[in-house]
Amino acid sequence: MSDMLSIGASGLRAYQTALSTTSDNIANAGTAGFSRRTATIEEIAKANRVGLGQTTNLVGNGAYASGIARSEDSFRAADVRRTSSDLARTETGVVWLDRIEGALGGNKLDERLTAFFNAATGVAADPAASAPRAVMLETASSLAAAFTGTGNALAGAASDLAGTGRDAADQLSGLSASLVKVNDGLARADTNSAGRAQLLDERDRLLESMSAITDVSVSTDSIGRATVRAGGTAGPILADVESASTVTFVMNDSGATSIAVHRNGITQPLNASGGAFAGISDAAGRIASARETLNTMAQSFVDGVNAVQANGADLNGKTPADPIFATDPANPTTITMVMNDPKGIAAASVGEGTRGNGNLAALTELRASGGYETTLDDLTTANAAALQSRSSVASAQSAIRDAAVAARDSVTGVDLDEEAVDLIRFQQAYQASSRVIQVARDTLNAIFEIF
Repeated sequence: MSDMLSIGASGLRAYQTALSTTSDNIANAGTAGFSRRTATIEEIAKANRVGLGQTTNLVGNGAYASGIARSEDSFRAADVRRTSSDLARTETGVVWLDRIEGALGGNKLDERLTAFFNAATGVAADPAASAPRAVMLETASSLAAAFTGTGNALAGAASDLAGTGRDAADQLSGLSASLVKVNDGLARADTNSAGRAQLLDERDRLLESMSAITDVSVSTDSIGRATVRAGGTAGPILADVESASTVTFVMNDSGATSIAVHRNGITQPLNASGGAFAGISDAAGRIASARETLNTMAQSFVDGVNAVQANGADLNGKTPADPIFATDPANPTTITMVMNDPKGIAAASVGEGTRGNGNLAALTELRASGGYETTLDDLTTANAAALQSRSSVASAQSAIRDAAVAARDSVTGVDLDEEAVDLIRFQQAYQASSRVIQVARDTLNAIFEIF
């Protein structure tokens, strides 16, 4: 009877563990990064000596939960990290291409350019009239503000991008430090325990988060501790079983970025080909290129318009006429108005008189030769095309990543239907073990009553 009691008690303990594990699976079915657990139930075998130097294992002595097995597939997890890294790079590029598009179009610089040159045509039609001159001066002021606003918007984008890069570096440093702590926990966790499974889940969540910042190469030892390198298998170590590295990000005014990994007094470059870092580096070059194009155009425009002014006479006969614009040499898109009197516009060539408009012909030639509207249109169109292309790529990569996640989850994810079946099965086994104990107790009571 004592054997029946111990058999029933062992079943209760074993299937209580199994029920608890199944309940955890059901409770965490929607938890990102959770891998299904399975309680391993084994039969208790006792050694029985049957002869000199001979033993045999006797079965039927109950059951016990030997551990908690965690579902995992390292190859599919690596595929998720790779596709996540590719997607993060493209999505980061989309964000900043959209920011550039907003900067180029937000101040309506293209419309202000066209309005200015059209206003000059209006002055040429009636050089002595004050109204067209006032309109031209007003459009010049709006154009100066549009140049300044567009330049400031691109500068703001560059500053925000640099901040995003620094934040990503800090985040990667923090993730690396957390991974070292998880590695330490794995070294001390009991084999096949629920705590170990939880640590492995956290390890994989950290690795996936790191892959969204930069492409990573991961290797694990026999107990699951991870060593992570950035930028490929030969890249600098971000974290291992001993220590974590710190990461820094620097971006200069020309759009060049520098990402470095600092470890044990040694600094190594991080050459990211995936993740947000790669997207940020791409975006930095595009923003810098747009700023350079706009600066060159602004300086050329101001110099050209002021040169036309200097070659003509204003309505008061002053020659050379005063400039209309001034610009900051250090920041050419910062354009200010010098002229505030419409009479100062030099419509006439020297010697033509107040009704002359010969000098404005040079402004028309400047419009054509300078190609300011075409340059701006080309810049905007090229950015829009890149944005559309990246958006299409992002959609495709998102589908690829979703497929990789689905493939991983088919192995590691929780199937509620399967868990419901297990729950019923373990409940029945638990009840059966309880019934064994009840039968053993009733039998003992009957025996005691006989005596």
